[in-house]
Amino acid sequence: MWAGQTVGQFGTYVGQTVLPLLAVTVLGASAWEMGVLTAAGTAAFLLVGLPAGVLVDRVRRKPVMVAADLGRAVLLVSVPIAAWAEALTFVQLIGVALLVSVATVLFDVAYQSYLPSLVGRGQLMEGNTRLQSSLSAAEVVGPGVGGGLAQLVGAASAALTTAISYLLSGLLLLRIRTAEPRPVGRGGGRVGALVKEGLKFVLGETSLRAITLSTALSNLAVTVLVSMQILFLTRDLGLTPGAVGMVLALSSVGGLVGALSAGRCAKWIGPVRAVWLIPLVISPLALVVPLAEPGWLTVLCVLGLALRAYGTTVFNVVNVSYRQAICPDRLLGRVNATVRFITWGAMPVGGLLGGALGSWIGVRTTLWVACSVLALTPLPLLLSPLRTLREFPMVQEGEALART
Repeated sequence: MWAGQTVGQFGTYVGQTVLPLLAVTVLGASAWEMGVLTAAGTAAFLLVGLPAGVLVDRVRRKPVMVAADLGRAVLLVSVPIAAWAEALTFVQLIGVALLVSVATVLFDVAYQSYLPSLVGRGQLMEGNTRLQSSLSAAEVVGPGVGGGLAQLVGAASAALTTAISYLLSGLLLLRIRTAEPRPVGRGGGRVGALVKEGLKFVLGETSLRAITLSTALSNLAVTVLVSMQILFLTRDLGLTPGAVGMVLALSSVGGLVGALSAGRCAKWIGPVRAVWLIPLVISPLALVVPLAEPGWLTVLCVLGLALRAYGTTVFNVVNVSYRQAICPDRLLGRVNATVRFITWGAMPVGGLLGGALGSWIGVRTTLWVACSVLALTPLPLLLSPLRTLREFPMVQEGEALART
């Protein structure tokens, strides 16, 4: 699973650099179109996020992950094929991004629900740290490789790398030999009632509700930023595709440092305390990003994005581990799907909002808005019971956590 995630995440971050570059440099996308493309890449979390949780609780999770990987590979192969035939359109790019996001929903909900049965609840922090380390390493390497390939062979041909990575990820997952337990949530029940049960758990647990709200606000702000990021780097700062990849790679080093230090940081200050203290310290520092200018002041963009990546990575490790620790297995799929629905559902909204703001008030001003909102995202955490806890409460298998 770790190997498959590593390969798949590498391809994901190559694709997150290559596809926007393809839209800007080949198809001449506007600020609004870049916002739409960003929204399409996460829209499925709003469209199918909640039903995906019901599915994942009813079936074994590994086959879902494999099918999602192979589906993403097939979809992304269509991009270079259409480009080589000189038939690629922005509509196709949007369609591919949307369908890939559906597969990503299924994969993400399944893998977060699969991990506790694979490593045990006592090793969740270690398991999530390793997976997050791979994600962060891919976040460092992927953009640089994507930008370099886009400059050497063209953005369309570079997209083939992402398709191959998903194929390899699916094949690696097939090699997992650990027997997966029979789904606890298997059986009947109306979909609406099952979805409601997941929503009730997330919204009824005070601390989890605060984490979810804070993450949703953060994702909204970050997606506004990301939707304008390529335009800002290429048009405002005058960078080439290769230089864009280098800036994004250097910025992602903060995420790698965060992944490598998350376990130690959580042990030092307490895993629950890390949930609110890290965002409180790090989130406001993103305000240096809009200060970047062409030339050596581009380093401000790198610094701001790197610090944000560090804080986000540590936060992700501890908050996902918290959720997996307090949730009974029969609800894991629906709870993970509900959290993704709320937190990642904010991302397509952020993409459209970023595109609209970029067209209306300009790219740099849009970045100021996004980074200002990001600085305020720790507030729900500070107002929750998390400030009084140090260690994760641990649910026993089959038992629901009493509401706080």
